[in-house]
Amino acid sequence: NEAGRVIYDGGAMIASAGRLLAHTPRFSFAESRVVTAAVDLELNRLAQASNVSRKVDATSDLMVEASFDWPTLTAPDPQEAGLRQWSKEEEFSHAVGLGLFDYLRKSYSHGYVVSLSGGADSAAVVCLIKIMRDLALSELGEKGWLERFRGIKEVPSMADLLLCVYQATSSSGEVTANAAAKLAATLGADYQHWDVQPAVDHYRKLAEQATGRAMSWDTDDIALQNIQARVRAPGVWMMANLRQAILLATSNRSEAAVGYTTMDGDTCGGLSPIAGIDKAFLRQWLSWLETTGASDIETVPELEVINAQRPTAELRPADAEQTDEDDLMPYPVLDAVERMAIRDKKAPADVLNLLKARFPEYSQTKLLAWVVRFFRLWSRNQWKRERYAPSFHLDDQNLDPKTWCRFPILSGGFEEELAALEEETS
Repeated sequence: NEAGRVIYDGGAMIASAGRLLAHTPRFSFAESRVVTAAVDLELNRLAQASNVSRKVDATSDLMVEASFDWPTLTAPDPQEAGLRQWSKEEEFSHAVGLGLFDYLRKSYSHGYVVSLSGGADSAAVVCLIKIMRDLALSELGEKGWLERFRGIKEVPSMADLLLCVYQATSSSGEVTANAAAKLAATLGADYQHWDVQPAVDHYRKLAEQATGRAMSWDTDDIALQNIQARVRAPGVWMMANLRQAILLATSNRSEAAVGYTTMDGDTCGGLSPIAGIDKAFLRQWLSWLETTGASDIETVPELEVINAQRPTAELRPADAEQTDEDDLMPYPVLDAVERMAIRDKKAPADVLNLLKARFPEYSQTKLLAWVVRFFRLWSRNQWKRERYAPSFHLDDQNLDPKTWCRFPILSGGFEEELAALEEETS
C-alpha cells in the first residue's frame, strides 16, 4: 500500500520464450523480494523471429558483456514457477490484509479500534485485521514483523492490536450482541460492551427542550435513527486516542452509493477499508470465510450467526423489523444498478431495460421504483461521499470522489429523466 488507497500486488515475473520461469509472491508483506532465473537470449530471439511479421536475423552472433560476477542460477522447479490460481475471495483477503498492515506501519499507530455491531460489515473488518496479522506472521515471522515495525519490542497480540466495542441502544437485539461478543472472543480481540442508551436519551431530552415538543417515531424517524449512530462515535474515538490506534469506519460501497449511512456516526474513522467493495460481495466473502477459507486463511465458523441474519442497521425499535434491503432494495439489484449507472454511465431508462433482462423475477413496477430511488439517492448524497475516510481501491470501480468518481455536490438529480421514465412506464 504505497500511498493509502492503491494496493500493489507485486508478482513480478520472469519468462523466456513464452514460458514462465520464476515470479515473486503476490501481496508480499516483506520490504522487497528478489527472484532470479536463467534466460536463454538466443532461444528468445528464435521465438520472436517465428512470431513476428518483420524479418529478424536470428543467426547473427549476440554477445553480452558484464563487468560483475553473475550469481549461480539453478533451473527453477516447474511447480514453483507456476502461478497460484487466486479466487476473488483470496485476492480480497490478501489485498486488504496488506493494505491494513502498511497503513498501521506507516502511520506509526499501535492498532485498530472498531465499533463492532454484530452485523456483516463490522464483522468483515475485524476478520480482515486477524487475517492481516496471520498472513504477516506467516511470511515474516516475529523477527520480520519487528524489523518492519521499528521501535517495538514484541509482536502485538490480537488483544493489543484490536479493540472491538459493541454499543447497545434500546433498538439493539440479543442476536447481534451475542454475535459481536462471540466473534471478538474467537479472534482474540479486546472487547467492550457499552450501553449508550442513556446518552441517546440525554440528547433526545435536549432536543425536546429546544423544540418545545415531544419527539416520536411517527414524526422524527430519521433524527431518532441518526442520533443512535452518532452517539456511538465519541466513545470509540476516545478509545482510539487512548490506545494510539486507528479508528476504522465500516461502511461499504453499496451504502456509499445511496448515502445509507450516518455522517459522524458509522462513517467515523481515519480509514474506511471496505468502502471500495460492494455489499453483495462482502456477504459472499463472509460465507466463504465461514465455510471454505484457504490454505493460508483459517475459516471462522462463528460467522454463521452473522451470515444467517438479514442485514439491519438496528436503529428503529425492534417491532419495526428494520432491514437494509427493505429500506433500499435487494443488494444484488443495488450493486447491478450502481455498476450500470456509475461505472458504465447508463441513463435511467437504459438501466431499467437491462434490469428487466437480468432480474426477471421482479416486476417492472418494482424495478422502476428501485431505479428511481437509486438515482435520487445517488445525487442527494454526494456530500457524504466527499467526507468519507480514505478507502482501498479493490476492483474496477470506486466511488471515491478524490481519485476516481467525480460528481457535483449540487445537481439536478436526473429529475427530468426520472419523471419522463415514470410517465412512460405508468
